[in-house]
Parts: sequence; structure tokens; C-alpha cells
Amino acid sequence: MPTTAPRLLALLSLLQTRRDWPAAVLADRLDVTDRTVRRDVDRLRELGYPITSTRGREGGYRLDAGTRLPPLLFDDEQAVALTVALRTAAASGADVGEAAERALRTVRQVLPARLAHRVDAVPVTVMTTARASTVEPAVLTALGAAVRAREVLRFGYAGAGAGGGPGSGASAADDDDDSPTRRVEPHHLVARGGRWYLVAWDLDRADWRVFRADRIRPRAPGGARFAPREVPGGDVAAFVAARFRGAEAGGDGDWPCRGTVLLAADAGDVAPFVAEGFVDDAGDGRCRVTLGSWSWVALAAAVARFDVEMLRVEPQELAEACARLADRFGRVAAETGPPGVPA
Repeated sequence: MPTTAPRLLALLSLLQTRRDWPAAVLADRLDVTDRTVRRDVDRLRELGYPITSTRGREGGYRLDAGTRLPPLLFDDEQAVALTVALRTAAASGADVGEAAERALRTVRQVLPARLAHRVDAVPVTVMTTARASTVEPAVLTALGAAVRAREVLRFGYAGAGAGGGPGSGASAADDDDDSPTRRVEPHHLVARGGRWYLVAWDLDRADWRVFRADRIRPRAPGGARFAPREVPGGDVAAFVAARFRGAEAGGDGDWPCRGTVLLAADAGDVAPFVAEGFVDDAGDGRCRVTLGSWSWVALAAAVARFDVEMLRVEPQELAEACARLADRFGRVAAETGPPGVPA
């Protein structure tokens, strides 16, 4: 039989792995009597662990949530995963950098040498994107609570200047600090590209909206409970991606401008550089690339970045955009002059 301290740790580890444990099963796992299990449970309760007794034919124990966070036990894989997650927390868009650093130091200090070596073997350099913005933890908590409770959320939408981007739920009125209180049914919190977004049904506009969480200022009191709605298409990730491509709620999610370019390059060489598009082998060392964008000029610039000969573009709007870009680039090149010669 293990001594008291190791046995308490073993009991705590078992209680953390599933919700309910019959007393007889715990006694068998620990190779002790039911009476010893009861005594050990009482000791853990004295240490602050919220363990409740379950009644019934196979009465047992359950580790519940308490009023404070007690010490926890993690297996090797969980400890490594937690450490890596804390290192990358800054890229999530939540304003938890300082707290994550403190938590990382706490975990790192108690890691066994064998795990510390595994963690140190995975050096992580976190780079936030230019569009990344931070959200106060209290705001994320409030939004998450409203989503979970299915309660109407009231908030102000703070101005953030340019850069709201498609799908942000922002408009000229939204960016006004004096704009009226928004009332929405919050359905999902989504992290995308270093930012957090709230997907909600706007009660005043009777439409689905995607709001940037860093602009939201929750206001009290909240509203009544509501029945859950299903986002158009049933897939929140696909819905948000479609909104960023300019689709209206219930739309097919396609880009406003879509075109095709025939390139003098092998499909295998081009495909790795096409993130959201299609590449078809056209034979004879050529390939056909289909892409979408917010405007025809932006689409023309996107196809030009492949830096190979363009043999044909479709439709006509894309060809005209290529001509506009060619004229624009030609003029700036002529005004700039050759290297070393003042303009």
C-alpha cells in the first residue's frame, strides 16, 4: 500500500480524469479499503479540493468546481502542452501577456528535469500580425458568459479608425464613440488572425453581424434569455470566413470579384503559393489559377505577384484592372527614373 502523501496524489489524479468515481473502484485502483478512501477524501477536502459525495447504489465521489483554484496535477503530455500554450498566449489577441508569463514561470519552476528538457527543446518565438489587437480579459469573460447563458448583450461599439476590415460588423456609425447601445443575441466567440470576434444576431437590424471584440464595451444591465439560432449554413467558421469575403448572411460566401489567369509555369510550382484559390494544370508547362478578391485591381495585383508570364486573364474586368495597374506602374517608373538619377 502506498504511503499517505503519494496515495493522496494518486487519488487526486484519478478524481481529475473523470466526473464520477464509485468508491469501490477508487479503493480497488489504490489497493486500499473503502474506509481509507473516505479518510483520504476528507484530507483533500481540508486542503481545499471541492469533492462531493454521490449517492446511489454505487455511491462515490466527484471533484467539482469550487470558489478558488486548488493545486492541480497534470500528466507529462498535459504539462508540456500547457507550457507551449502559455508561450503562445500573446498571439491569441487576448490581453493576458503578463498573466501568461507569471503562469509560465510557475509551471516551469516545478517541471521535472525530463519535462523541462522537452519543453526547452521547442523554442517558440511569438510574432503577432500587424492587424493583431488585444482584448481585455474582463471583456472576453463578459462576452463568453453572455454566449453561454444565452442572454441578450448590450454594449457600446468604440471607434477604432481605419482597419475595421470586412466582416468586422463595423460601419461608419459603428465607429462613432457616441453611437447608440447595440442589442444583440451573442452566439459565438471566434479567434481569427490575432483578433477576437463576436458572432451575434443584431436585434435592431434583424441580421447577423460579426463584431470586433476589442471594440466592444459591455453595458449593464443585460437582457432577457433567448432561444439559440443557427448561423447561416450551420458552420460558424465557414460563416465568418464568408463574411470576410463579402458575402451577406445566407450567401454562398464567394468573393465579389473572381477571375482566372493562365500562367507560363507548372502547376506544381505555383500551387504552394495559392492559399484561397484553385490551380489547374493546363499542359505544356502552363497552369490556370482562379482567385477571388475584394476588387478587380486587388485581384490583378494578386495574380501579378507570381512573377511569371501571364498569357491570358478572364473576365474582361480583370483585364481592364491589369491595364490600369500597368499604366499606374509605368507612370511611377517613368517619374522615378533610373537608379542614381534624380527625378
